[in-house]
Amino acid sequence: MDEQTQDPAAGDRPREVVIVGAGMAGVQTAVALREQGFTGPVTLIGAEPHQPYDRPPLSKAVLLGKAEDSAFDVDFESLGITLRLGLDVAGLRAEAHELDTPEGPVGYDVLVLATGAEPVGLPGSEGVPGVHLLRTLDDAARLRPVLERQHDVVVVGAGWIGAEFATAARAAGCAVTVVEAAGRPLAGTMPAEVAAPMAGWYAESGAELLTGARVARVEQGAVHLADGRVIPAGAVVVGIGARPATAWLAGSGIALGPDGSVTTDSSLRTSLPDVYAVGDCASFPSARYGERLLVHHWDNALQGPRTVAAALADGVVRTYDPVPYFWSEQFGRFVQYAGHHTGADTLLWRGDPADPSWTVCWLRQGVLVAVLAVSRPRDLAQGRKLVEAGARIDPVRAADSSVPLKSTALRGQ
Repeated sequence: MDEQTQDPAAGDRPREVVIVGAGMAGVQTAVALREQGFTGPVTLIGAEPHQPYDRPPLSKAVLLGKAEDSAFDVDFESLGITLRLGLDVAGLRAEAHELDTPEGPVGYDVLVLATGAEPVGLPGSEGVPGVHLLRTLDDAARLRPVLERQHDVVVVGAGWIGAEFATAARAAGCAVTVVEAAGRPLAGTMPAEVAAPMAGWYAESGAELLTGARVARVEQGAVHLADGRVIPAGAVVVGIGARPATAWLAGSGIALGPDGSVTTDSSLRTSLPDVYAVGDCASFPSARYGERLLVHHWDNALQGPRTVAAALADGVVRTYDPVPYFWSEQFGRFVQYAGHHTGADTLLWRGDPADPSWTVCWLRQGVLVAVLAVSRPRDLAQGRKLVEAGARIDPVRAADSSVPLKSTALRGQ
């Protein structure tokens, strides 16, 4: 993050910061404000009634009954952060610097949007008994008995969340069928040659993966495919993607992208004065990758708030241009990814994809731009640093998995 210019509003310290969204991005914004020395009032608004919690454990420990919840270990009272939970925000009136809520207007001096993303529903499945999404603590609570009773489960979508849920369901002893409309898992995020070995993980775990399979309709107890097949389903879990939770901003003057994201500048400021956006609901321009990025991952919700908090605490505008990072635990493997491979011109393998662990590197004009590591955390850690440094690497040495990735950087480049 680069320090740049002095914020024009720095001399007029904001009296109150209001944060909409009590997930990782919202909580981290509130905490980072205090860590950076901000002393004004801070209010955190959450739509759910629960104490703010972390989401990744929902598809793991919470779902399997190994934890009741995943509440953040934050003492909001001692930090002087006001929580307003179970409060829906219905609209934003920028000229009045007010939010519309069922409990009346909430005023702000500076507003931070951290509403996250909401899962995409399966058309025609709304209200059908036994159809589930997995995004909230309540969703996980509804799904836990499904796993405990070892229902036959159909998962729609072989993306990251689909794979994680299938992993948990198999661990619980459920029969699992995963239905994917595309011809391979992770079709929207990984190249075919990288996703291909991952398809085998499903069968290895005892789950059945059906690719090129479109859902025609869902009824209680069954999923009907477009080709006429009918799959029995004690429960259906839909994991076909997520979109920024920004519908409530319609007519507010906040600029949104075609993907529904709040389009910020390089410092996470929105099109309206005194309004910032962080986490899954916001896209930002990346000079590193030459395009606008919308990153729906935990690390982005952790890092972005620090940029906003620093600007509000000391008035210095900083550039936000991180190397995206995420991880997924699935089918006994720890999958990690750092960077952004769109625009890469070279793909290198480190190791055999048939083995339990392997790595893929993406290069653009010789520069390492992304790394995917399967149960090879050292490759990921070293690769992530090389991506951050914009390092040019030796492709021959990089393709040799016995050579530490950090040793493949070319000197003097």
